[in-house]
Amino acid sequence: MPNSNTMRIITFIIYILSFVGSAFAAHLHPEKHYQEHWCKDHGGVTEYVLVDKSRVDCLTDTHAIEVEFAPKWKEAVGQALYYSIKTNRKPGIVVISENPESDAKHIKRLRTVTEKYGIELFEVIR
Repeated sequence: MPNSNTMRIITFIIYILSFVGSAFAAHLHPEKHYQEHWCKDHGGVTEYVLVDKSRVDCLTDTHAIEVEFAPKWKEAVGQALYYSIKTNRKPGIVVISENPESDAKHIKRLRTVTEKYGIELFEVIR
């Protein structure tokens, strides 16, 4: 059986590898690329910092926008609603679909929630 130092090293390597794998996820562009382009096109401010130090991806005159890739749609819902409350703006989500075929199920689920709770949905399909 490995000693405690060996176990720590193995745990550390597994931990690092889990981050390396996600860092090389196959996206055409990073989220920030889409965020900056969408926000500029809509006259918003990127990375608007709230009092609690959280950051709205794009704050326009009317909306607090969260930008997210389609598979992470659930996270976008909570963030858009929270940012909306804190900024007194309408909640909005820019959902990025780089693979429309596999992202369709995520966008369908997201659309169900956004329609129910009045969150404006903007789609970026690449």
